[in-house]
Amino acid sequence: MKFDTTFKAGALSAALLLAFAASAHAGTGPAQISERARAIQARAINLDTHLDTPALFSKPGWKITDRHAFQDDGSQIDYPRMVEGGLDGGFWVVFTGQGERDAAGNLKARDAGLRRLSEIREMVAANPDKFELATTADDAARIKAAGKKSVYISMENAYPLEYDPSLLSFYYKQGLRMISLAHISHNDFADSAGMGVAPEGEHGGLSEKGKAMIAEANRLGIIIDQSHASNAVFDQMLELSRAPIILSHSGAYDVFAHSRNIDDARIRALAKKGGVIQVNSLGGYLIDTGATPEYRAERRRLYESFGGRDDLGDAERAQLKARLAELDAKYNIRKADFDDYMRHLLHIIKVAGWEHVGLGADWDGGGGVEGYEDIAALPKVVQALLDAGYDERQISGILGGNTVRLIREVQALADPAAVKAALE
Repeated sequence: MKFDTTFKAGALSAALLLAFAASAHAGTGPAQISERARAIQARAINLDTHLDTPALFSKPGWKITDRHAFQDDGSQIDYPRMVEGGLDGGFWVVFTGQGERDAAGNLKARDAGLRRLSEIREMVAANPDKFELATTADDAARIKAAGKKSVYISMENAYPLEYDPSLLSFYYKQGLRMISLAHISHNDFADSAGMGVAPEGEHGGLSEKGKAMIAEANRLGIIIDQSHASNAVFDQMLELSRAPIILSHSGAYDVFAHSRNIDDARIRALAKKGGVIQVNSLGGYLIDTGATPEYRAERRRLYESFGGRDDLGDAERAQLKARLAELDAKYNIRKADFDDYMRHLLHIIKVAGWEHVGLGADWDGGGGVEGYEDIAALPKVVQALLDAGYDERQISGILGGNTVRLIREVQALADPAAVKAALE
């Protein structure tokens, strides 16, 4: 789970924490969605670049085809809510929490990554009338036209590749089209941005192993994702990568100075080189929640007291809800809302230009704020962009067109021989 300012070890429980938190804001977004907004969204390709929902695929009794309720189980994505919210698909994440960086830890991470990859592909295979694996830019429109949802695959944290970096070509053959190098702590590939105050760098950005991974990703046409990595990594990725890069779920440092966010100067540099920043909705990155180290430690202990499990029963979930509410009240924790999210999104659009912005809400991985709790609320973003004065072309780009363009440009710069060899 990915706590908003602490850690991620299983995505569902992070969403539960958000669901259980007490409300402190009223900025929950547009009360009405206009016909114009709905029409614009229906014509656009709607993609989110960071869906942590695969963490739920192995949860007993949980099915992607059932309509779940955020208030009941904390989940934020399923097929019925994708239909309701107008999401056409996106990048479904192979996430592996950073563990020990020794042979045993690397082997465990390798196996965990392969299991998650298999779970994604098995979900698609089990629901061929609703989902389809996507690997190219053209797939997004084709799959939408067929009435199905697109499943691009990404990897958050290259930890599963530390045991054997050559596995990247296997992942590519299985559909991987985006990769980030680190999560909330440093690894053998790159320095992390940490979870608040930026930690001391270990490699000064990218390690030699990380630089080699950038080169190989370029050769295969895999999008390089900077989210969670340090500013030094950003600078080096931008310099070394032959293709534009992405920030799959990040916010604006100049709106809220959190180490997981990116500053305006770097946003401009990203745009200048054709990259795209996808805006995160994780509350702890949007505002100062007042979460102290003591609060984070106590919250982590509380979660661990329930066994660190994602499969809590109804009674346990109710008990956890009450305990978390007490903890938030004790520390006077503030909660981000839809207006806070839009403040980041509109700022980034202004700085980068609409052609270089998209949506990466971190659904089922800690994302979601008051008024924007799950994907069913996506039309609110469309209405808010309309209300802010953006036109259909610009909104369509932000909803997914810019992501499709990036996929196309990255793949056009790949080495055909390397791609052919990986697919054989």
